[in-house]
Amino acid sequence: MLRLEDGRFRNLHPHPAHGYADLLRWKLRLGPRERPIVDRSILPEFRPEWMPVDRDRLARPDRKRIQLTWIGHSTFLIQAGGMNFLTDPVFGKFCAPLPIWGLRRRVPLPIDLGGLPPIHGVLLSHNHYDHLEERTVRRLGRDPVWVAPIGNAAWFKQRGVDNVVEVDWWQEVEFGPLSVVSVPAQHFAARTPFDRNLTLWCGHVLRTPAGNIYFAGDSGYAPFFADIGNHLGPMRLSLIPIGAYQPRWFMAPIHMNPTEAVHVHVDVKSQLSVGMHWGTFQLTDEPMAEPPIALRHALARRHLPATSFRTLRIGETLVV
Repeated sequence: MLRLEDGRFRNLHPHPAHGYADLLRWKLRLGPRERPIVDRSILPEFRPEWMPVDRDRLARPDRKRIQLTWIGHSTFLIQAGGMNFLTDPVFGKFCAPLPIWGLRRRVPLPIDLGGLPPIHGVLLSHNHYDHLEERTVRRLGRDPVWVAPIGNAAWFKQRGVDNVVEVDWWQEVEFGPLSVVSVPAQHFAARTPFDRNLTLWCGHVLRTPAGNIYFAGDSGYAPFFADIGNHLGPMRLSLIPIGAYQPRWFMAPIHMNPTEAVHVHVDVKSQLSVGMHWGTFQLTDEPMAEPPIALRHALARRHLPATSFRTLRIGETLVV
């Protein structure tokens, strides 16, 4: 983590810094033309693969194994070692400060907050609206311990939530027999036009008796993924973003594409990876059906089995 004299954070590795002028350039489609990552003439129509969560299964997980349930986007329920964790919980209908129709949830929630088992910890990667939602925070309240990157505790405290542990990169927080290690990511933070990078961003590694679980948060591809693998790998399970990647001229510094996600899978020495950050909200230009198909192509190019890096149906539970 690098912090400038004005109190703002910056990434470890140099990359283009896109501001609001570039955002407007993207939205007006004034940037360079790019080839699609796969042949879009063969893409199927996006039909959400959705299923309601099996609540009985969540209530009785095997304490000796890892149980993972995808709620949607970057929100997962992780159950391991007798404890329950949420990642970047967003349970609302929109991932925006206002109900912007284009940023609505495209797939029904497979379970409401009230149907979840007791949550012991929440792993927050950064403060963007598709990862941190005020209504969800208020409903979860003070019961779980929130593990959040530096600078976010004040926002929580203003909303009556003070059970927050702020972490720097490589800092570890104990949860009984488990622990959480905050790790680097390449991204940025902001909730308004005036608070850019005043808070940190990160990924997390959850250390459990059944193996380490890597939650990458949001990130562009960078050399530090190999450091994460060398220090904390091999990962028994990794949750890696595969969506919100086009146009590349704008998104590459902050969002990896499926090819780069496979590089991360290899870098962190992951035994099994699951794709996230796709299939829930239409954030960027690629079709919503594209990321898992592009992921399969990327795995084939690296001669890796398709079973080593898979996608789930929203609401699906995976036992590792």
